[in-house]
Amino acid sequence: MPTPETVPLVVLTGLSGAGKQLAARHFEDMKWRVVDNLSPALVSLALREREADGTAKPLCVVCDVRCGRIGELGPELDALKGVGLQPILVFLEASDEELIRRFKETRRPHPLFDRHGAIPGAIEEERRLLDSLRERADLMVDTTGLSAFDLRTRLQEALREVGVVSSQPPMAVTVVSFGFKFGVPLDVDLVFDVRFLRNPHYVPTLRPHDGRNPEVEAYVLADERTSCFLERLYDLVGWSLPHYISEGKAYLTIGIGCTGGRHRSVVISEKLGRFLTERGYRSIVRHRDADREPRLPIRAE
Repeated sequence: MPTPETVPLVVLTGLSGAGKQLAARHFEDMKWRVVDNLSPALVSLALREREADGTAKPLCVVCDVRCGRIGELGPELDALKGVGLQPILVFLEASDEELIRRFKETRRPHPLFDRHGAIPGAIEEERRLLDSLRERADLMVDTTGLSAFDLRTRLQEALREVGVVSSQPPMAVTVVSFGFKFGVPLDVDLVFDVRFLRNPHYVPTLRPHDGRNPEVEAYVLADERTSCFLERLYDLVGWSLPHYISEGKAYLTIGIGCTGGRHRSVVISEKLGRFLTERGYRSIVRHRDADREPRLPIRAE
């Protein structure tokens, strides 16, 4: 059972424009609770709220010069350590040239701009205010020249260095079966067409059932082309998913389509969903059109 002493607490600070907002979003993606722009005096309160809701989620708080009382953060960290907690102080910085460029590109005001009327003077004062925190930081991340993806990767590496598990939850993969006659789902990333497989719709005893029926499944799988297609589908999806994950993608939707979305696409979607689950992915199988009423054949009067 996790205890307050074992659930990670990260205090994120550093220079304005160094990427703290991107880093905070990375922690949110890892299912951490994130509190931004928190006064140092309220860190203990955030910890008590975390413990009160019973979820014991890892906590990341962002404290910087925006709160106006950043000098209180050092004593607050000492107080937390005095009661047995081990907050990890992460400090983000970048070169002056990089920070000036970022502020010019985003056109966002520096928190200390009004005191100096210029970005270089604001950066200089901020470095002075944060100097003591920089010296005591557990992790230093220089974001100069880093892309958003590079920052995510560097942060993961840095957290592992201090024993904080930072791997993201497995990517969620949704497999949706559908009928082309009703249109392709708008949210799909990959689409596979299985209309070339033999169609149970033309077998009167199978037509009323969908692809979750064992007899319909057996009929589709008996087509020799089905096993060849599944083999290639598994190979392609199994190879490509790790690359989607490495690019930071958290969700992927794969569409499997046949004519009406009741038989062949349902069978293949169910098979693909089981394949993904067996390989440790969070797999969700959804059948968009399987419950539509089948159309009866036209009869001569």
